Amino acid sequence: AQARPPGPGAVDLGAQSGRWAAFQERHRLSCEEAARLLLDAYEYRGLVKHTGGCHCGAVRFEVWASADLHVFNCNCSICTKKQNRHFIVPASRFKLLKGADNLTTYTFNTHRAQHTFCKTCGVQSFYTPRSNPDGYGIAPHCLDDGTVQTIITEDINGKEWEKAVREHKTIRDMSKP
Repeated sequence: AQARPPGPGAVDLGAQSGRWAAFQERHRLSCEEAARLLLDAYEYRGLVKHTGGCHCGAVRFEVWASADLHVFNCNCSICTKKQNRHFIVPASRFKLLKGADNLTTYTFNTHRAQHTFCKTCGVQSFYTPRSNPDGYGIAPHCLDDGTVQTIITEDINGKEWEKAVREHKTIRDMSKP
């Protein structure tokens, strides 16, 4: 019998097919899980997969970011009231694992920032910042233990938001992959 070429979406691994099958079996992974692990390791090279969520556990997420976090401490009205310290990541590096139906959103002023929080416990573990509407601001204190090495905190003058963002050298690019 002649071997048929792989169907649509299938990949012929050639000499690596035995190694691939052994890897899947050894780690008890489906083909999709093994492919995701390989793609994550390649695409997010040098980054760590952090997991986290709200206090009650209704909202859970994963985010790929450095083990050394650059956290912003903003003094705007809402960040001051919420003690909102956060680091920024591109949307492509963030995945909501559960709790989309348990999130609610608060906006004010320009309505560009989307302050999302858990309906049950009220914790904001992430949000969409005004400075980076194509990314997420992640609360480092909502990450699970074990993946953060260091945290460097930078104060940002959110009371004069437009000026602070205009003068900051990198903040607008933090949500770019």
